[in-house]
Amino acid sequence: MNRFLFGTVCATVLVLISCGGGSTPETKTEARREPAAPAAPDPNAGSIAGKIDFIGEKPKPKEISMDATPACARQHKGPIYSEEVIINPNGTVKNAFVYIKAGLAKKDYPAPPTPVKLDQKGCIYSPHVIGVMVGQPLEIYNSDDTNHNIHPMPKVNREWNESQPPKGEVKVKSFGQEEVPPILFKCNVHPWMRAWVGVLSHPYFAVSGEDGSFLLKDVPPGEYTLEAWHERFGTREIKVKLEAKQTLTAEFTFKN
Repeated sequence: MNRFLFGTVCATVLVLISCGGGSTPETKTEARREPAAPAAPDPNAGSIAGKIDFIGEKPKPKEISMDATPACARQHKGPIYSEEVIINPNGTVKNAFVYIKAGLAKKDYPAPPTPVKLDQKGCIYSPHVIGVMVGQPLEIYNSDDTNHNIHPMPKVNREWNESQPPKGEVKVKSFGQEEVPPILFKCNVHPWMRAWVGVLSHPYFAVSGEDGSFLLKDVPPGEYTLEAWHERFGTREIKVKLEAKQTLTAEFTFKN
């Protein structure tokens, strides 16, 4: 091989190596997305506490018949009533979904990794009303000795319909978009089974309890529109102004 030809071959080999030629494939590294860090607490944050009052004639409880499914009926010693309307002994409303509807600064609130639990026990969804953040895990259990069929009916998010065998594997779901009014969950096997799941992009929501109270914690100072939603009584709105480090009292009233 003459010197000119040898130099040409060497130069070609060097070019192939430097340009990634040869038998070794190029490796592409995908950029990793780190999980969003929790937002730093606002040192001036306060809270909004209140209750859901009720006026008017108290609705009569609606009894549920589970006779068609003995595995459900034998888990209850006495009558079973629908949770559609529960008026507490102190004249307040249980299971109202309360949240900040407007007024929050536009920012990203990372979803907590802690899952929210929805159980099917005694052929009843429990809790009856819950809230989750966008992207937050929702764990769905079947604690019963009978089959259930979980069928959420969203208007914004994707609808799905899945069976869950007795004491079957926990189903873990999440929702990609806000949805209020809350999403209706039903069971196609047991038509009386109903639950509601509100989905928000921020953490400022709560469900009224057995004394009709609710609490929104760590709320930044500002002027807000609060909404209370109830499956039977509809919605109510109030406007509030929260000062720095204040505990503000807010009350809603539903009537029959």
